[in-house]
Amino acid sequence: MKAIVTLLISCWLMATTVVAQNTEGVVSYKRKTYWIKIISRMTFLSQEEKDRAAQTWKNYEEENNAEKMKLAFSPTESLYTYASESGETDDGSYSWRNSELKLYRNFDKDKKTDIVEMLGKTYVIDDSLHTPIWKIGNQIKEVAGYICMKAETEDPIKKQKITAWFAQDIPVPAGPERYNGLPGLILELSLNDDVVIEATGVTFRKLTPDDLKLPKTKGKKISDAAYDALIKQHIADSMTAHRNPYWAIRY
Repeated sequence: MKAIVTLLISCWLMATTVVAQNTEGVVSYKRKTYWIKIISRMTFLSQEEKDRAAQTWKNYEEENNAEKMKLAFSPTESLYTYASESGETDDGSYSWRNSELKLYRNFDKDKKTDIVEMLGKTYVIDDSLHTPIWKIGNQIKEVAGYICMKAETEDPIKKQKITAWFAQDIPVPAGPERYNGLPGLILELSLNDDVVIEATGVTFRKLTPDDLKLPKTKGKKISDAAYDALIKQHIADSMTAHRNPYWAIRY
């Protein structure tokens, strides 16, 4: 009897260790933007501009270049940002400075801080989490070696359909971009099928303070509501001026 009890306790400790190991680490993502598809649906652009954009982005998309992103996560916090300060094409022929982007979430305190460079300025969005209303479906697929379930929501400001694939085997509510709040880590995210952020690997490890540290910035502090109003006005102004709004803001 004593041996059985000891065995049960050992199994419980092993299971607890596995769960703990699967709730903290870093995800690597590739963020692919299909500019030709995005621009082709902008009815306020001239056909000449659409054709020019298609020619410009054709080779870029054929080369399958993508932005490299990362997400540090734990059961209580997460930080999503670029994998490095500069980006480059897959063949190394072209590089650029990545704009400021750090999206921090504190799930215990229901707080977030987003540092976003856009419209020629740096903004600091401090607010509560405002978790999206997700509709969880019954479809499953494999992403980065994990079986994921499908969930959907929408962005009412940008008029985008958001599709997430989350892994219940990694029971933390974190995710890429500005999305979170599912019963598992989001390993793939589609924004209107125009932008796809897909995990390429998950590394489980104990996070350091630097993994979740936000830099000191002099950006303009605004609320979520003010941010949404800013984005909505910019999109409206861009449509009136017959220009692509997403050259200056994140899609």
